[in-house]
Amino acid sequence: MKTDEITLHELNTEQFIEEKVKEISSLVGSGTAINALSGGVDSSAVTMLGHKALGKRLKTYFIENGLMRKGEPQKIVDLFKNHGVEVILLDAKEEFFNALEGITDPEQKREAITQTFYKSVFGKLVEESGAKYLLQGTILTDVDETVAGIKRQHNVFEQLGIDPQEAFGYKIIEPLVQLRKDGVREVAEALGLPASVYNRMPFPGPALSARVIGEATPEKIELVRQATVITEEILSDVDAFQYMAILHNDRVTGMRDGRRDFGLQIEIRCWNSIDARTATPTNLPYETLMELSGRILEEVPGVVSVTYNIASKPPSTMEAI
Repeated sequence: MKTDEITLHELNTEQFIEEKVKEISSLVGSGTAINALSGGVDSSAVTMLGHKALGKRLKTYFIENGLMRKGEPQKIVDLFKNHGVEVILLDAKEEFFNALEGITDPEQKREAITQTFYKSVFGKLVEESGAKYLLQGTILTDVDETVAGIKRQHNVFEQLGIDPQEAFGYKIIEPLVQLRKDGVREVAEALGLPASVYNRMPFPGPALSARVIGEATPEKIELVRQATVITEEILSDVDAFQYMAILHNDRVTGMRDGRRDFGLQIEIRCWNSIDARTATPTNLPYETLMELSGRILEEVPGVVSVTYNIASKPPSTMEAI
């Protein structure tokens, strides 16, 4: 299944929004649909398109999977409430951590999250709500990376020959699948979303589990969550496409209080990119790197090593797994 791309140069945002609102209305008819809002620009744009098309017949959920950044769930719920969209906060932490238990392989982790999200959590919501459709923010880069075998994105199905109706019991509508990230940002701005949303850094579907190498336990997620707070605070004024902290699985030798400390390693990544297809590491000042290292070593328990990634994409990828 080939998707025809709409480039940023070709994109007419008003026409695109009008066409997608009509398309969603036509597909759903007089029925109901549901969608999951993560707060990223893709899911936020889809949420606004869906509510323009369906109003209260679109039920929007924020799935609290235990893998999000600090304070994110309530922050997103409050933001969209201010835009007239009621978001239902659903606690599913136990389901996701149970699904991730004992898994270390990156693709198996992604698959566990995919199955938990689409079958266990959303499958139950669909059954309870009677909705026949799920709106989601798949973009063209997600499809390209999955089909090429670079990385299995959790939100790609039909392009792999998987029928969501057969697999999960509902159909999926993907209004943004012809766009890349730069185009989605334009659409989100045209939909009236604030700059804090349409200029927001990309965040992976598997959330912080994509930033833990090895098993994503609640304890490890909390460590990388703390490192993420520090990284995003220090790099907030850096003109970069994306930045992140990654918790490695290996232990490294360090010293603390004059004694050997066999501790943890955090890797920092910061990228310059336009559409995530290619990227180069941001040339951060040495002083900034030292500030990152100092605060992470001081504030994140057990960390004895902080590194900075300097490999370009390709051959690297933006996320670690």
